[in-house]
Amino acid sequence: MITNKKPRSSDTDSNYMRDDRTDMSEDDDRSPPSDSIANDSCPTRTCTPGSGSGSSSIPEYSAPYPDQVLENVLENVLWFLTSRKDRNAASLVCRLWYRVEAMTRSDLFIGNCYAVSPERATSRFTRIRSVTLKGKPRFADFNLMPANWGAHFAPWVSAMAKAYPWLEKIHLKRMSVTDDDLALLAESFSGFKELVLVCCDGFGTSGLAVVASKCRQLKVLDLIESEVSDDEVDWILCFPDTETCLESLILDCVECPIDFDALERLVARSPSLKKLRLNRFVSIGQLYRLMVRAPQLTHLGTGSFSQSEDVAQGEQELDYVSAFAACKSLVCLSGFREIIPDYLPAIYPVCANLTSLNFSYANISAEQLKPIISNCHKLQTFWVLDSICDEGLQAVATTCKELRELRVFPFEAREDIEGPVSEVGLQAISEGCRKLQSILYFCPRMTNAAVIAMSKNCPDLVAFRLCIMGLHQPDHVTGEPMDEGFGAIVMNCRKLTRLAVSGLLTDRAFAYIGKYGKIVRTLSVAFAGDSDMGLKYVLEGCPKLQKLEIRDSPFGDAALLSGLHHYYNMRFLWMSACKLSHQGCQQVAQALPHLVVEVIKHEDNVDMDEYVDTLYMYRSLAGRRHDVPQFVSIL
Repeated sequence: MITNKKPRSSDTDSNYMRDDRTDMSEDDDRSPPSDSIANDSCPTRTCTPGSGSGSSSIPEYSAPYPDQVLENVLENVLWFLTSRKDRNAASLVCRLWYRVEAMTRSDLFIGNCYAVSPERATSRFTRIRSVTLKGKPRFADFNLMPANWGAHFAPWVSAMAKAYPWLEKIHLKRMSVTDDDLALLAESFSGFKELVLVCCDGFGTSGLAVVASKCRQLKVLDLIESEVSDDEVDWILCFPDTETCLESLILDCVECPIDFDALERLVARSPSLKKLRLNRFVSIGQLYRLMVRAPQLTHLGTGSFSQSEDVAQGEQELDYVSAFAACKSLVCLSGFREIIPDYLPAIYPVCANLTSLNFSYANISAEQLKPIISNCHKLQTFWVLDSICDEGLQAVATTCKELRELRVFPFEAREDIEGPVSEVGLQAISEGCRKLQSILYFCPRMTNAAVIAMSKNCPDLVAFRLCIMGLHQPDHVTGEPMDEGFGAIVMNCRKLTRLAVSGLLTDRAFAYIGKYGKIVRTLSVAFAGDSDMGLKYVLEGCPKLQKLEIRDSPFGDAALLSGLHHYYNMRFLWMSACKLSHQGCQQVAQALPHLVVEVIKHEDNVDMDEYVDTLYMYRSLAGRRHDVPQFVSIL
């Protein structure tokens, strides 16, 4: 199973109907792009001449296009339409709606940076103030994509600098961002307010320094799971010396020391700061000083939650309990990167108000968790390591009746049959947390009975991701495949849109998914399946499927070709270490010319194998990309 990278932050591609009707949402299901929209004539209101001839004929009259009154009314109505799905639907009504919708859209979402060119996006949408852009597929998080694959931000920031000088917000995910990109961003958008970089790389503290110094209206600077290089620049010092507009500062992924005195001064002159997440170089003593400065915080990442090494012997212990008690608005708590459990009682005063608690870095036991979780009656989101064992999950189930999302990560990935969490913990959660909507659960063993119980006890599940770490592990009690468990999930959880399967699975499990998973949008498969029929069941039976990611499974060309009718409606298909031939991939490329078919060769595979290493397919209005590295072949 995939366990070598763990997501740690509590954290949407494009659909297209016609060639120029670019759908920037993940919420629609569209037909494939056609070759051109030139054949779509502009609708014109026309009075045709009556019968007869000569002077008695009524002259032809064409109303002006567009109807200005209708356009004004429509523009005023569409300003109130905020859902991407609704806006995409509105843009397809007619040419007038298409044009007005683009003119009134202020938020742009692009789920795949290669699905449309920057020039095309900026020419259609001319009044954008907020951009969300995604790059590499999710499997890049697990070292399954070679470095330097692409997803460069440079062409996008260059186009936006020209088209949107008033731009206020940029959210990037899995993009390659350079310091030059950040400098251009800071210099181009005078009123820039919000920068969020999730799982991005390529930049360092030099780029952050430019953003901090030049974006004087900055409200949000969130660095989440991104790789930030240490350029030995004290970027925190570069924020304005005057009172700032900062509302959110997230830097817990920055793996280099920061100037704490500068950070303390920044927090002191940021009265609107509500979210602050610190990196592991901030000790609990320094955390205390920041909390005293900012008791208004609602979201706090604690940093190391341990004392620094240079604390003098015999120095008086700070009153950490009082510092937390003073933060009466605190609802979200994370961090604990190098935790000393003796300090955990300090957070007791805020537990009753917490709606989100992230212990995914904290190696704590069930006994250490119980005094905390017993007071978390309002908790809705909980991330934790499996070090709390089944006993800890039972404590969660007893108290957290409002829980909506649970993620249980492995402290260390292993495939032995014994493990700290099992079907016992899963069943306890299903019985105690009946409002659960999303679960990610890593474990070394599982039973069909526990999964079936969850499907019945938690029918509101939207996302179910069960990662059984042992390869091809059956129900450890009966020895049967896990087919019936996953079948029950898709049968009984009618709101399910995201599913990850693992363990010993036969084609029967995929037949269940195809038959009952009618609204499943994202499916992840690892080390599972019997034959090509399994994938065929899914591709023919799941009409809403948008994202399909498969690794180390026995699916081959026949399975791949069975989805030709559906690939234009999907955001992407990823298949690595399967049984796909170059010929099979070529057939898809020939049959679907508007689909980009990338064959990725990994550096450690020097031989020309019978099967391709990785196939990554996605729809695109831009065609073949121009930054193709040598290890990628576009068919």
